[in-house]
Amino acid sequence: MQDKSTLKEIEERFDKDVARFSNLETGQVTTLDASFNMQLIAESIATIYPKGSSVLDIGCGAGNYDVKLLEYVNPLDITLVDLSRPMLDKAKERVEAVNSGGNTRIFQGDFRRVDFPEQSFDVIIATAVLHHLRDDNDWQSAFAKLYGLLKPGGSVWIFDLIEQATAPLQDLIYTHRYGQYLTGLKDEAYRDHVFAYIAKEDSPRSLMYQLELLKEVGFTAVDVLHKNLCFASFVGFK
Repeated sequence: MQDKSTLKEIEERFDKDVARFSNLETGQVTTLDASFNMQLIAESIATIYPKGSSVLDIGCGAGNYDVKLLEYVNPLDITLVDLSRPMLDKAKERVEAVNSGGNTRIFQGDFRRVDFPEQSFDVIIATAVLHHLRDDNDWQSAFAKLYGLLKPGGSVWIFDLIEQATAPLQDLIYTHRYGQYLTGLKDEAYRDHVFAYIAKEDSPRSLMYQLELLKEVGFTAVDVLHKNLCFASFVGFK
């Protein structure tokens, strides 16, 4: 883990990338089914909480998921957390432009260090953020933190890069199949560039690892929304 990016390095990278992550359609071209999962999660949250909810978005980026969710349920009380201040400022601007009377708060930093009271939120959105966790203790403490922040009946909605539990399948699904997708976006050099920054910055875990960990920290029900190769969306209910 010593060669992985620090939180400061991750923050600095995202500080420079606000414009790209402010587009609902093209914000994450390296992510399979990004727009589909955004809409799926927004519709799912609106189905479970049709009268609105208090929402925490950790690693919110430029606020894409919150803007999309507000198309289905509005107004909302939304709390945005991100390492990058430029991302937070853009997210706040975009959310407030469409959040009709709802409250919007921003907090800069690691969500595990922000001091929220327990049982503060109905919904937590965690998209393309948890893969930055490192060892098993990180994952355990992060999932326990998410559980504690939710009200009874609350839920956490995750969409992220995952790995396979077995090496041969990881090689097929990630290296070969996902590698083909990246090459198709541009060329092999681009594929190698993306693989290099994932290796430097990310520490994904398997889908099964995360579903089991959600149950281990106390979530009473978990469900899978969608999986395509090395990306999956899923939910845990308190």
